[in-house]
Amino acid sequence: MAVTAGCLAWATGGGDVSQEALDREPAEEYNWDTDRDAHITVHGSSFQAVYAVEAGETLRLYRPETWGTEGPLDISAVQYRYDNGTVVNGTTMVAHGGEVDQTTDEVFLTVPDEDGQLGISASAVPRRFSTPAYVSGSYEVVLPPGHSIDFFLFSNVVPRSYEAEEIDGQLHLYWEDVSGGSVVVQSYLERDLYIFGGIVVLLIIIGAVGLTHYRRKIDELHEARLAMGLGVNEPDAEDESDDGDEDDRKPPN
Repeated sequence: MAVTAGCLAWATGGGDVSQEALDREPAEEYNWDTDRDAHITVHGSSFQAVYAVEAGETLRLYRPETWGTEGPLDISAVQYRYDNGTVVNGTTMVAHGGEVDQTTDEVFLTVPDEDGQLGISASAVPRRFSTPAYVSGSYEVVLPPGHSIDFFLFSNVVPRSYEAEEIDGQLHLYWEDVSGGSVVVQSYLERDLYIFGGIVVLLIIIGAVGLTHYRRKIDELHEARLAMGLGVNEPDAEDESDDGDEDDRKPPN
């Protein structure tokens, strides 16, 4: 438990981001044309992000883990785009003055001494994207095709002050100002609603069948008690007539 919680993290070592991971090609070309301070495209179990950064800026890349601990973000496909349009990979960025330093809790990534855009890729939880706000400013998150946030039981968006727009079958979420905290988007596919509806209908049917069976057993037990002469709690006609006679014998007021 101590090792899992990070209490003995010094014993396991933080490791380094490999050159192969730094120079890996992204799943899709990074959206360098964005005018947002952070543009994030979610691909189900992974995401790729483009951050606007200033010369020499250092980003602390981490993700929350269990028991309130933090762990390094598993970055890959690192690219840096200078303002003049030149794009370099991770190792070239480091050779030009950038740094990538991974510890047991985070990755410190420093960009070269020139303003530009940083592109990174990392893993994500399907249907529940969450990331700390590594930079402040405007954000855009693009969900995978077919994902929606309309049904409140299956969706959640943080921060709440967002706008949504569907473009070419993909939902785009916009925030004008994000400063600190995390960006969370829990979404669902249309088929999830059908599965949920089917489960609800099945549970209703099972409940109705169970209730009918229970009522039938109660009726059978009641009939069996009557056949055995055990229905003593039910007054018969003779008892009712006797009650009436006793009432007639009462003296008038």
